[in-house]
Amino acid sequence: MLLERFKRWREARILQRHALPDDAWQAAVTALPLLHGLTADELMRLRKLATLFLYRKNVMAAEGYRLSEMVRLKIAAQACLPILNLGLECYSGWVSVIVYPGEFVPGHEYTDEAGVVHIDRAPMIGESWQRGPVILSAADVEYSGAADGVNVVIHEFVHKLDMLNGDADGFPPLHRGMSAAAWARAFTLAYEDFCGRVDAGSVTVIDPYAAENPAEFFAVVSEVFFEKPRVLLAEYPKVYRQLADFYLQDPVSRI
Repeated sequence: MLLERFKRWREARILQRHALPDDAWQAAVTALPLLHGLTADELMRLRKLATLFLYRKNVMAAEGYRLSEMVRLKIAAQACLPILNLGLECYSGWVSVIVYPGEFVPGHEYTDEAGVVHIDRAPMIGESWQRGPVILSAADVEYSGAADGVNVVIHEFVHKLDMLNGDADGFPPLHRGMSAAAWARAFTLAYEDFCGRVDAGSVTVIDPYAAENPAEFFAVVSEVFFEKPRVLLAEYPKVYRQLADFYLQDPVSRI
C-alpha cells in the first residue's frame, strides 16, 4: 500500500514537472486521425502515458537527424495507444528509441546451417530488439497514424508486447480469463488463410508482409486493429475479438 502511494505521488510530480505543452499535444493529436475517435477521458489518459513515456524513455536521433518535438509526440502517442488500458509497465526493461531520418540498414550477422556467416543489409523502416531499443524511420513515423492501416510505430511497439514472454512469436502473455487455446485457434486459422491468399497472388487489404511469420502477422493485424478496425473485423472477426480482449479496447466502437 505504501509503495503504491509513493508510486502515485512520484508519477503526479513527473506529470506536473514535465507536462506536455497544450498546443504541441493538441497539434500532435490533430495530426493523427487514428486518435480522433478517442473520448476526452481516453485522450487525457493517453496524454499522461505519453508524458511518462517521454520521461522514462530516451528518444534520440541518429545519423545527424534533427528530432522535432512533433515527431517525439507522435511516437509517444502512438506507442502508448496499444497500452492505453494496460499500463506503461508493459514497456519496462529497456530505455531507448532510436530515430533515423529514413530507412536504415541494421547489418545483422547470422550464421547459416553450413556455418557461413552472412550480414543482412536489407533496408528497414523499423525494428524492435528484445531487451533493447526500438528503432524507427522518421519518414515512416510521419506517415503513421493516418488511419490507412499502416503504422510503423504501433508495429514495432506491439513487438515489444509480444516479447514480454520471450522471443516474438505472435503469442504475447494473455490476461487472466483469456483462453490460450482460443487465441491459438483464431490466429492459426487466420494466418494460414492469409498465407494461402498471399501465396496464390490474391490482392489483400492487409499488408502481405503479415505472411512473413506469426510474429509479423500479430504486429500487422495490430496495426489494422487500431488504424482500420472495420477491415480486420470483416476479414478475421475472431482475431479482432482476441485483440479487443488483449488490448482491452474496441476501436470499431470509436468510429
